[in-house]
Amino acid sequence: MESIDLLVLRTARDWLRAGDDVLLATVARTWGSSPRPVGSMMALRGDGRVIGSVSGGCIEDDLIHRYTTAYQGAGMPNGAPQVVRYGVSADEAQRFGLPCGGTLELILEFNPDLASFERLLPLLDSGNLVRRQVDVNDGRVELSATRAPEQFSFDGRHMLNTLGPGFRMLLIGAGVLAEYLATMALFNGFKVAVCDPRPEYMDGWNVAGVEKIIGMPDDVVRSFAPDVRSCIVGLSHDPKLDDLALLEALQSPAFYIGVIGSRRNNQLRRERLIEHFGETQASLQRLHGPIGIYIGSKTPAEIAVSVMAEILAVKNDVALPGAVRVSEAKRALETDE
Repeated sequence: MESIDLLVLRTARDWLRAGDDVLLATVARTWGSSPRPVGSMMALRGDGRVIGSVSGGCIEDDLIHRYTTAYQGAGMPNGAPQVVRYGVSADEAQRFGLPCGGTLELILEFNPDLASFERLLPLLDSGNLVRRQVDVNDGRVELSATRAPEQFSFDGRHMLNTLGPGFRMLLIGAGVLAEYLATMALFNGFKVAVCDPRPEYMDGWNVAGVEKIIGMPDDVVRSFAPDVRSCIVGLSHDPKLDDLALLEALQSPAFYIGVIGSRRNNQLRRERLIEHFGETQASLQRLHGPIGIYIGSKTPAEIAVSVMAEILAVKNDVALPGAVRVSEAKRALETDE
């Protein structure tokens, strides 16, 4: 499944190619609670069709009323981008469906330059990380390749947004749990690959849209070249496979590295990696295990929900309280008993 950012940009390009009026809206700044984070984008066609989202729906409706012919509006203007703000007053926040105290600022690009989209999309499709900077004074767009993602920023004149490649997930082990987790990752916009040297597992894999890689996990992790938008998850239940992958992953900047297993098995794994492979307590701080948040999950589908929730929390830089971590939650339950 394609990431929503790529879908918005690709759709905007296709509309511009067809000669349609197009508005590209980006969430530039937020105050208090807001429905969508900074950098979120939507494209609006002149007839009122929308792709993407900047709010829960009410702001999209307002933009449709203002800038399209769908409701006998004035149509879409040309010229420099505009900066608009929603939710300054309590009445306006309520009108636009914003949480109490929520305010967001949008940058509206009217009929953005088609040539810049024609340059941008092939770069993103090739797996490049691209820095897109917009000058709101004149609408000028600058594109440049970059090695590391930068935080979205807007200083009142220049909007900077780092685009692509999307978040990636590499699963070690092609079992049932991996199938459920891969499915959830796909609809959360991750590009997913699965590795398993055991043909009896890979032959039975049936999740469409997942790259199948046959090989030893340490070799596969190296060729996967994890970056800061990558996560590696060991699900094989075979230490010979999971441990090899983890050792390589821990040398990478992957934002999440985790492995399935009980509390006892995870403790034995940590001891093994320290004793035989030169890891330390400090180097293993990045290793998640037991993985997931505690929801009393029993089935592969429920466990996948638990694991995906933890991965998304780490991706979104949310510090989870100890009470929801599997090991601490189970320990607390044992104490209560």
